[in-house]
Amino acid sequence: MSMLVDSHCHLDAGEFDRDRDAVVARARAAGVHQQIVPAVDAAGWPKLRDICANGEGLHAAYGLHPMYLDAHRDEHLMQLREWIEREKPVAVGECGLDYFVEGLDHERQQFFFEGQLQLAREFGLPVIVHARRAVDAVIASIRRTGSLRGVVHSFSGSEEQARQLWREGFMIGLGGPVTYDRAQRLRRLVASMPLEHLLLETDSPDQPDAGIRGQRNEPERLAEVLRIIAQLRNESEDDIAKATTDNARRLFRLDA
Repeated sequence: MSMLVDSHCHLDAGEFDRDRDAVVARARAAGVHQQIVPAVDAAGWPKLRDICANGEGLHAAYGLHPMYLDAHRDEHLMQLREWIEREKPVAVGECGLDYFVEGLDHERQQFFFEGQLQLAREFGLPVIVHARRAVDAVIASIRRTGSLRGVVHSFSGSEEQARQLWREGFMIGLGGPVTYDRAQRLRRLVASMPLEHLLLETDSPDQPDAGIRGQRNEPERLAEVLRIIAQLRNESEDDIAKATTDNARRLFRLDA
């Protein structure tokens, strides 16, 4: 069985509190041997740290997610610096911009996003980026900051936007949405894109694939994402698994 890396999994979410160990065990049985676990707000950092410290193959990232804007305070950026220095995460994130949810102040989002991009550049860490209805704005911020690498997770932009991100040293993460027949633009992109820019993800417990529509998602479902992408590309699952795992290890500097 091929080794897989779930490049985006909110294993610290409350939805997993009752059976987290079993969720990880199912992931391992499905070939998912490593998971990147990004934070969403400062209050959740300690829980996330403890979960990753107590589970083999779990890698923490710390950040301030734009959808949790009401929970963020200016001083959290200074606290994030301290957490990065002390805890040595594999990435900064989840951070980014969300122009889909109404009422999320764009300027305030930008303040926290750019602050986190600066920290990622300073510490030489990749960034895990959320970009919903905001891909162009995200690309502009990445270019302004410069000298960055990372992933735009759950990518939903155009092929041209993807190319711009690749030129900036970024990968794109794809998961459950690509398994739906209606996701034609996403399917065309994954069918033709260079494999060296692709990461696989589940975004569990969110974004379930078509096979578990409406249910809680979990990292074992990465195998289904892999299966669909292999079909779309007319390539072997093993080849795609190897390439995407190599990509994740390279980006996040993970041990084999």
